[in-house]
Amino acid sequence: MTRTHETYDGDVVVSSDGLPEWLEPVERSARTIAPEQLSRFLPPEGGGGRQSAVLILFGDGAQGPELLLMERAGSLRSHAGQPSFPGGALDPEDGDPATSGPLRAALREAEEETGLDPSGVQIFGVLPRLYIPVSGFVVTPVLGWWRDRSPVAAVDPAETARVFTVPVADLTDPENRATSVHPSGHLGPAFLVESALVWGFTAGVIDRILHFAGWERPWDRAKQVPLDWRA
Repeated sequence: MTRTHETYDGDVVVSSDGLPEWLEPVERSARTIAPEQLSRFLPPEGGGGRQSAVLILFGDGAQGPELLLMERAGSLRSHAGQPSFPGGALDPEDGDPATSGPLRAALREAEEETGLDPSGVQIFGVLPRLYIPVSGFVVTPVLGWWRDRSPVAAVDPAETARVFTVPVADLTDPENRATSVHPSGHLGPAFLVESALVWGFTAGVIDRILHFAGWERPWDRAKQVPLDWRA
């Protein structure tokens, strides 16, 4: 495996050194995947959109490899009650959006939303920037390895309803997979895990990671669920 070790602005490091073997397929695919292989929604060619980042954090849990997610508060005006990766818009102090800014923003937002200790996270890859048309966000997915675990929980109940981890085995289980049906008629991948329906941007990125890492198992794409699905 080719190891990568890159430093941005002297303090933000992207490195695959010491990753567990099971994460290597994710790291390899992150180095070669093209934006259009992740989503049909790409940043506007002429620029624009609000720069943001999310942290896609993998760790070793009691049930094996797992992924950190959170559920947004039901009182929010945007994406209320929707499971998502920790993340948000870049602040000026995060730095250059074209280099280190998204990495810092992903870690900062994760700490603010979940209480995560960023010093225990090893960033091992960055996926191509994607676009969320409904909000106008240009999103950089940042891949992290939870090298030294720290306690996590909803920091501000007004913004975050809960923080939880999902075993990768549950995400790849065909019984937990479905196609979400938006009121507009749009169809997309979904995951029925931890009493939650993971859909939209988050589910789309997870779906592509599982596919390109070689973890995807055949599932029934004809199985449809509405967005108000409840366990």
